[in-house]
Amino acid sequence: MSIPTAKDMADYAVDAAQRNILFLDVLRQRADQYLAHAAEKLPTVLDYDHDLVLDGRDLKRPCNYFLLRIRPPEGVAVDPLKCPFVIVDPRAGHGPGIGGFKADSEIGVALKAGHPCYFIGFRPKPEPGQTILDILDAWAAFLETVIASHPRAEGKPCVIGNCQAGWSVMMLASLRPELFGPVILAGTPLSYWGGVRGRYPMRYSGGLLGGSWLTALTGDLGGGIFDGAWLVQNFENQNPANTLWSKQYNLWANVDTEADRYLGFEKWWGGHVTLNAEEMQFIVDELFVGNHLAAGEIRGRDGTEIDLRNIASPIVCFCSRGDNITPPQQALDWILDLYDSVDDIRANGQTIVYAIHDTIGHLGIFVSAGVARKEHDEFASNIDLIDVLPPGLYEAVFTPRAEAGEDEFIHGDWVMRVEARTLDDIRALGGNTLEDEKRFEAAAKVSEMNLALYRTFAQPWVKAISNPQMAEAMRKLHPLRLGYELFASQNPFMAWVQPAAEKLRENRHEAEEGNPLLDWQKAASEKIVEGLEAWREAVEKLSEDTFLAVYGNEMLQKAVGVDPESPVEPRHAPKRLLHRQLVERRIGELRAAFGKGGLREATLRALIYAGRSRGGVDERGFEAIRRFRRTETGKSTLSLAEFKQLVREQYLMLLIDEDAAMAALPDLLAVDEPARAMAVSAIRTVLGASGPIEPEVEARLQTVERMFHLPEAPVSLQSAPKRRSGRAPS
Repeated sequence: MSIPTAKDMADYAVDAAQRNILFLDVLRQRADQYLAHAAEKLPTVLDYDHDLVLDGRDLKRPCNYFLLRIRPPEGVAVDPLKCPFVIVDPRAGHGPGIGGFKADSEIGVALKAGHPCYFIGFRPKPEPGQTILDILDAWAAFLETVIASHPRAEGKPCVIGNCQAGWSVMMLASLRPELFGPVILAGTPLSYWGGVRGRYPMRYSGGLLGGSWLTALTGDLGGGIFDGAWLVQNFENQNPANTLWSKQYNLWANVDTEADRYLGFEKWWGGHVTLNAEEMQFIVDELFVGNHLAAGEIRGRDGTEIDLRNIASPIVCFCSRGDNITPPQQALDWILDLYDSVDDIRANGQTIVYAIHDTIGHLGIFVSAGVARKEHDEFASNIDLIDVLPPGLYEAVFTPRAEAGEDEFIHGDWVMRVEARTLDDIRALGGNTLEDEKRFEAAAKVSEMNLALYRTFAQPWVKAISNPQMAEAMRKLHPLRLGYELFASQNPFMAWVQPAAEKLRENRHEAEEGNPLLDWQKAASEKIVEGLEAWREAVEKLSEDTFLAVYGNEMLQKAVGVDPESPVEPRHAPKRLLHRQLVERRIGELRAAFGKGGLREATLRALIYAGRSRGGVDERGFEAIRRFRRTETGKSTLSLAEFKQLVREQYLMLLIDEDAAMAALPDLLAVDEPARAMAVSAIRTVLGASGPIEPEVEARLQTVERMFHLPEAPVSLQSAPKRRSGRAPS
């Protein structure tokens, strides 16, 4: 680096001094914004006009949630035939609205795709006595209202659950599957012990703190209220370099351009909310420490088992390798907990699609403009494709439009392709060893014991000394809240900042680019970040080593009832005999229907048969199907739900017995030759929409053409290539 001149030093000194004052003024604006936001009647950070549709406080079992209808911006039209989108934000310490706080957001891309949009938000304070099950009842009422408001929509609402809202959505979809269209989970943890060694240390927190007794203590000190600011602080502790330095430094170093972006994010980040102590205890005991959800060990109000296999709608799991809050293992390993194979998923009639981003962090999954324009835009634009997919496990992959070439079937800047996967693809992401699972099981047992000890010996004393005034004072004195309020205009020591900043902006003197002191400043910041990152890595390594050593101790495991010498088996949700019987009956019904139907059924069966060898489908092929479905001549147009059911039935017939299903095809072709020729032409158009038809697909297609043109003579399938295991239809 070059040596600064006297002028360089003078310019930098003036610039830095001015930046100090402007930085303080932004903190003042942040604090004033924080107080104004907290005083709003329905505090959200939504960037869209909206109307209150239903208030959870008016329900039989009141809660602090509400349903908003989003008003489309000027120039944006919604289609009454398209399924509505319902976005649900997490109540994990922050306020609601991050799913729609700018144009490039989940709400923004859904509106752009023509879908009516709703938003489920919440007030900062819970209603007295409300529980997680009360919230699920309220959401059910909200979805019933949305469904009733859109009688012409082709399909039930598509529900997006961000982060912790996702597991609540899944619980409700298990209890009330008839209310849901596709479910999209963004950064949602469902398998809470999941992860890989050397990364994702947050999953060790419960064990290192001795379990959930600390949650109970915090709720008792809060007078039955758990302060969500502690959850926000937990998030911040995962990235000390950003929390303690980078976020504030980037504002200070670029204060002339960064203020608006900083204030926009901080309005949401500082919107601290509270939960009832019972709600938070449920979340920690049943989910994050106990890991009971995927195992089917949580029950509804009437005792009904919450089994995620009950969900009848397609499930989309969007996660990221760069997410240290909800890593891919926590987002996807529930599939391994529930199913033994892809055939098991198909037998259950469930469709699961996952997408994995390589780098984006946890918040970026639902706040990044780039993610909104790519993944969320493609999900919204292709929600009908996702809804129609036959049962199975798939991965959504995205290709830039420029690589796919110009095509009338492509919408947007990306092309989404859905490719068939197996459980081995999930296992390949890495995960716990079976011995590690015993460690987490031991930690859960220790948590239960410590909580029982706390409730027996300490809780009565804590509740006796707690009172509402002390609890409120503790919330007001939380370090995160003080970090906002101390810089507010109401603080007399800040009175000089605003006028000084206004005057400085009129006479702003910035150091010129190339000033050596700016380079020194940047280099110093980088060293500070490196030091904090090294500290984080050391703490994470110590945390992991401590957890593994403590809960891997055989004496401790035996003491809490975990036998370290017993055969180690994967953790699975129990199988249901009734479901097996229903599957067997359904297979019999499908076999009996091989020869039933007409040209429509024959066309779809032939299309699926011809395209099965591809192992995937992209949006271009589905767009061709969509156009064909809407323009069939001489036929009543199928609704999306009817079309979905027809596709699934034809797919399952081929899955059960491909040869028998295809041999019965001539029985469905009692129509004239022009109609059959038109159907074959439509099949070829669909298969060619995604690019040149591959030789294997062409061979199957020629078999189909022979069958369609010679319905009076049985056609041998021996010459056609057999399907590949695990393949999806095209």
